[in-house]
Formats: sequence, C-alpha cells, structure tokens
Amino acid sequence: MSRQPYLECGKIINTHGVRGTLKLESWCDTPAILAGLPRIWRKKGEEFLPLNVRRTSVFKQFVLVDVEGIEDLDSAMPLKGTVVYAAREDLDPGEGFFIADLIGLPVKKAESGEIYGILTDVINRGAQDIYVVDTPNGERMVPAVEEFVRRIDLDEGIFVSPIPGMLD
Repeated sequence: MSRQPYLECGKIINTHGVRGTLKLESWCDTPAILAGLPRIWRKKGEEFLPLNVRRTSVFKQFVLVDVEGIEDLDSAMPLKGTVVYAAREDLDPGEGFFIADLIGLPVKKAESGEIYGILTDVINRGAQDIYVVDTPNGERMVPAVEEFVRRIDLDEGIFVSPIPGMLD
C-alpha cells in the first residue's frame, strides 16, 4: 500500500508580531514535534511547496515559526488559514503509526479475519484514541486500547476483539 509522502501536521492560524512570524496550531502529538521540523510544506493545487524553517518556539499550545522569505506582516498574512504538512522522512513514528496510514484500513475480527468495516477517522479527545469504523450497520466507534485492538498491520488491517454490540 502506498503511503502519503506528506502528512498534515498543523494550520497557520495567525501571525505573531510584525516581522512575519507565523502562529501555528499543532496537529501533532505535541507542539514540540511540529517545532522540531526543518521545513514545513504547503499545498498549492496538487504541488507541495517547502517553507524552510529558520527559527521556531513553542508558545503555550501553539508553535511560532519564522520561515525563509517571509520577512513582514504583509507577506505572512496571505498564509493565514493554510494547512501545513510534514514530509514523512522528517517525522519518526517511533513504535506507533501515523493516523493517515490507518485511515482506509479494513477493521477485522481478530479471531477469524471477518471484516467489520473500514476505518474512516480517528478521534483524539482524551486518554485514548477512538477509531471510527464504517460498517454495513452504520458508523461505530472502538476505543483504541489493547483490550479491543489486538493488532495493527498496515498491509492487512486492524484486528479487533470487540464486546457484543460494539460493531454490530
């Protein structure tokens, strides 16, 4: 399965000061991950254009970024609202997975391989992620914990052992 070369990692929500600093909302596990990137990318049509990072800092839950070629407020303002991406090679998933790689995988019964449905979204609102599964009976949710999610294989799918009624 082909993996996306660029992954959404945040959004330019505003400027900071008058020297062209961009204020980003981080969609990474922590703002420090976004602040540690050597470059971020923006999409123009189907093309990804680099924004080479000169300096970053974490400010509360936001990331402040100075990029080459953006030297003042006038050149920074048009970027407001832009989704930014990280090149896959600039990120380290550790022993986990990127959410973008999970979306679209079949969700299967761990014991038999029977397909329950397709993973359509991952919600992160607290202690653990929630997997949203499109099943023939509608949308269902599975907490992404070891009790239910037994194994993830990016080539085969997500293998789960749900309680009765969870995916029915």
